Parts: sequence; structure tokens; C-alpha cells
Amino acid sequence: MATKLVHPAAHVHDPFDSTNPPLYQTATFGQPSATENGPYDYTRSGNPTRDLLEKEMAALEGADRAFAFSSGMSALMCVTRLVKTGERIVTGDDIYGGTSRLLAQVVPKVGIEVVNVDMNDLDAVRRAIESGPTTMVMLESPTNPRLQITDIRRISEMAHAKGALVCVDNSMMAPVFAKPLELGADISMTSATKFISGQSDITGGILAVKGEQLGKDIYFHQNAEGLHLGPFDCWLALRGIKTMALRMERQQENAMKMARWLEAHPAVTYVNYPGLESNKGHGLHKSQASGTGSILSFATGDVNLSKIVVEKTELFKITVSFGNTSSLISLPCFMSHASIPAEVRAARGLPDDLVRISAGIEDADDLIADLEEAFEEAMAATGWHSKNGGGGRVTDGSASLMDAAARREDELLRRIAALEAQLAGQHNVKSPPR
Repeated sequence: MATKLVHPAAHVHDPFDSTNPPLYQTATFGQPSATENGPYDYTRSGNPTRDLLEKEMAALEGADRAFAFSSGMSALMCVTRLVKTGERIVTGDDIYGGTSRLLAQVVPKVGIEVVNVDMNDLDAVRRAIESGPTTMVMLESPTNPRLQITDIRRISEMAHAKGALVCVDNSMMAPVFAKPLELGADISMTSATKFISGQSDITGGILAVKGEQLGKDIYFHQNAEGLHLGPFDCWLALRGIKTMALRMERQQENAMKMARWLEAHPAVTYVNYPGLESNKGHGLHKSQASGTGSILSFATGDVNLSKIVVEKTELFKITVSFGNTSSLISLPCFMSHASIPAEVRAARGLPDDLVRISAGIEDADDLIADLEEAFEEAMAATGWHSKNGGGGRVTDGSASLMDAAARREDELLRRIAALEAQLAGQHNVKSPPR
């Protein structure tokens, strides 16, 4: 993958053989004659720089065609154009706030039904698909921001049995770590704003699709509605692609170190990160992705404590989005997912105290030291130690959090016992009972 990113098969004719692809920053192109058309006439319909990006993304995704849009949301809007009035879209109940707003407030205006379902409950997904005129299933894996893992293979099989298309938002993994089309999806959407650019200096979205007719349908809507990504942003994306694997591998390494540190912190009630063996979807994710990514989230049980942690960090920029070379931190319920009504967030299990981190490429020890100082200030400001008798993992005496802590401790002891038994078996020595 790293070699493919630096040496793409796609290219445009360049008489000077420049190291970097040329930028065709133009809106229109001269034609051979008054009655003949050249390969390009107007950048909305096609541009050599955009074509290069689209061809490279198609190759990386294993797609028949790919299309570059002005944003991830314009790409997803184009996907919904494939659904007609009276038909149904089935989607998850833990999705990006912008996608939720699009499906809840925009798409129904044209008479399309949208059904939200827990994508971890495959029986519920099957019922939602089969009980109505479903023609599109839109999902994420991992989800944003709870990092839940969705079984793309199984859900694609269910959707195709109904004759429905499957679109996967692959922004968190990008083709470096996951290829949804190989798992059965028809459309893979990747936000170019995130890891493709890597610098948070553009907004863009990529649709990679299977099938000639689907490609024609997507292109028609992209061209008809002017949803294309401009040449300069395409050029910046092409520049970013070259280092995407290098960046994502370092960011993933940092995320794993922070996740393990947070998992052991007394003020953290739980951590969502597919790289942790304790996470429910760990095994499923490993079966459908080659990496665990650089996004994690955690809860403290106390929104004030979480708020202080977010605000007291110095190396983490408080911002929406992810995939930057700099580490980012946010309270999703007040930022990226604020458009979801509070009662809906509560029903979906999205707590206000949830903190999301996007790991950058800094030194991991510096990031952890920064978090540690922020936690110390937050715990002191909220009286965490006095509330918890100087220790423990529970805030405000919550029984549910106490149960969660007990389960985590039991799981840790179980894993230690299993490891000891394995080591004892290798040395033919019986482990003492625990």
C-alpha cells in the first residue's frame, strides 16, 4: 500500500515529466474546432487533475470508478439521489452528526423514508431491510463517535438479497486500513478532508463504486448538480496521498498507546477503541480491516470533568473532524454531533461526557503526559478524589459505573489467569488455583 501511494499507476500526459502531477487550475478548455469536442471542455464535467485523483482512489479501493466531491456530505447527498420517492434508506443509530442531519432533516423532504437501527443487532437490521421498500443501506464501521463495529459482509448480504445498494462511510479507516468494496459494499465513501489530505487544509469526499451503471449514475448527478472537487483541492489531496500510510501508521500507534493508558486511568469509565481486546467488536474488526485506526473515545461519567480535560490539554486542538497530523480532541455531543437532538442522543447511548480523540503524529509520551496533567487538573477541580474516597473508578456513586468497573476488573483477572495457565502449560508446571 505504501508503495502504491507513492507510485500510482494513473498518470496524465506531462511533457516535462515532473515529479509531482501538474495542476490544471482552469474552469474551461479550448476545443479542437467549432464542431469537435476535446477530452475536456468544462471543469465541472471533468478536469485532468481531478481525473488523476479519481483514478488513483479507484485503484486503491479496488473500485471500477471513483469520484471526487466538494465535501464528504456532498458525496453522501449524491448517494441519496440513487433513492427514489417512496423508497427506504436503512442506516445506523450511531452515525456522524452531519450524516444524521442529512438523513433526518433533508432526505425525508422528498418522500424518502429513513429508518435508524442498531447495526450491531443483525436481526433488527434484517427486519428493517425486509419490512419495507429498502433500496439503500448506509453504514459506518467503526461508527462515529462510539467506535462500534458493523458486520459489513453480513449486512451487505442482507441488503443484496433485497436488491438494495450498500454504502459504507470508510472515513475512519480509509483504503489504507479497510476496503469495504471487498467486503460486499457497492459504494465506499471516504472523506478526503481526513486522512487523504492529512493536513486539514481541504474539504472533500470520495465515492468509490462497483459496477459500470452505478458509476454512470453517480457521474450524472455529480455533473448535473456541480458537486465536484476543485482542481487545486484535488492537487492537494494527491499530494497528501503520498504520505497517507506513513501518517496513519504513526497515528494508529499513538492511539493504541493512549487507549491503553486511558483504559487504566481511575477516572475513565470505559474506552472505545477497536484495537483494545476488551472492546466488543475487536475480533470482528480484525476480520474486516488491516488496522485499528487513530480515533478513540472515552467517558468519565462526569460531563464537567470531561469538559475540563478537553480544555486543559495543550497539545490537542479542540476541533471537529479527525485525521490531522495534529492531535485533536472534542466533546462530540456539543460539536460534531450537536445537530442530533439531546433526547435522540440519549436514546442511542451517546453520553454528553464522551470525549473523542484523533491521534496525530506527535510523540506518544508527550501526548500522554499532556492528558495526565489535564486529568489531574480536572479531578482536582471537580473534587473527584473526595467523591470517590481517594480512589476507585466511580463518579457520583453511580451503580452502573460501579458494575462496569467490576466487569472490567473481572475481565482483566480472567485474562491474567488464562495467560498464566498458558505459560504454565508450556513449562509443564501447574498454575496454583486463583
